[in-house]
Amino acid sequence: MSLKFLLRSIILGAPGSGKGTISNRLVRDFKLAYFAVGDCLREHIKSSTPLGIEAQKFIEKGKLVPDSIINNLVFQELKGRFDRKAWLLDGYPRTKDQAEMLLKQSKDLKPNVVINLVVPDDEIIERIKHRWVHLSSGRIYHSIYNPPKKPGFDDVTGEPLSQREDDKPETVLARLKEFHARNNEVVSIFRRENILHDFTGRESDIIYPQIKLFLENFTADSS
Repeated sequence: MSLKFLLRSIILGAPGSGKGTISNRLVRDFKLAYFAVGDCLREHIKSSTPLGIEAQKFIEKGKLVPDSIINNLVFQELKGRFDRKAWLLDGYPRTKDQAEMLLKQSKDLKPNVVINLVVPDDEIIERIKHRWVHLSSGRIYHSIYNPPKKPGFDDVTGEPLSQREDDKPETVLARLKEFHARNNEVVSIFRRENILHDFTGRESDIIYPQIKLFLENFTADSS
């Protein structure tokens, strides 16, 4: 589908909300260039770019990469390989300061649609607590949606599966509280700009049709 305007979109959502699944579908159905900021930062670090070297210094000290570096990364990429493309930005902004800085940029860098995934915390905890991983390969299983052939064991090696500390319910709940405290400020900023749209549900298969229908209002063949 082709859009009537150049879509500059952001997707917001808690860990486990289905951002990855929904992003893949949006990229496929609306021919968007996908910009995952975390992946891009890792590419810069791996390639030892000046920006990557600076970021690595903080990571090695166990510190968060400062907003100034993340902002530079995002703006550099949007002006470069994403210039004059319809894009979907994932993983930014994460903070109030990042959101405010983004809105101060030129029109070509500012988002015109922000997709906010609203999934109940209890659903996210339920999803994540069923996730199991084969640590040495990184293969991920889900005891409901993608179960291993033999419960508790990797399909390829037969080795035992583990649950990450980050995937345990009490850890997930703490992460969600931290996420909401930070993300609510970002949501408020974009809502004031009248570009934020909430999409609510317990499953990606329920949420995605809402988003698709919303964006289809802006396609070239819509009446």
